[in-house]
Amino acid sequence: MTSRPDNAGEFSTWLREQRRQLRDNQAADVPCGSCNACCRSAYFIQVHGSEQAALAHIPAALLVPAPGQDNTWVLGFDETGCCPMLVDGRCSIYQHRPHTCRTYDCRIFCAAGQPAGGAEKSAVNTRVAAWQFSYRDRQARQQHQAAQTAARYLLARAQDFPAHTANPTQLALSALRLVELFTHPPADAAELHNRVARHLNTAEADRRTGA
Repeated sequence: MTSRPDNAGEFSTWLREQRRQLRDNQAADVPCGSCNACCRSAYFIQVHGSEQAALAHIPAALLVPAPGQDNTWVLGFDETGCCPMLVDGRCSIYQHRPHTCRTYDCRIFCAAGQPAGGAEKSAVNTRVAAWQFSYRDRQARQQHQAAQTAARYLLARAQDFPAHTANPTQLALSALRLVELFTHPPADAAELHNRVARHLNTAEADRRTGA
């Protein structure tokens, strides 16, 4: 990637790497530069009990048990929406930051053509709006258009796909799973709906089993 702060990368390459990262639960390689928008956007950060380095560097008073989850904690934010570990504009525990932070990639919202949230996410929404993907060929551009079409489709039918539209992150990730389907969608509306449901259910099952 170049040093331009708005360069989101080549779309098809990014999509392939994004899917690999999600499948393998690996850290995302995001060209953040000096941006700390996600640290200022009222995110609750999950910290699992196995993340001993992160837990050792976060004051216990800042952590609360995650509702309904064993051995998992939540790091909240202050009255301005900032992560309490953000000091002088920088993450004070960057080398020991939680896995949740390592896997966060706000480019998923740019890919889906959707905001990261409402007013509380204004900082990261501004960053999302600045990202610009490039396209190595016509197919890559069609993939991006398909991701945005898929997001709009799911959003318009949120009552049919509640688990996949529960929040902006779920919506964006679900749309990315549907890129191939919406690149060449079936003309029949009922068939499209059924194929969307089957694809999302299969993708979710694969994610849970690590396939």
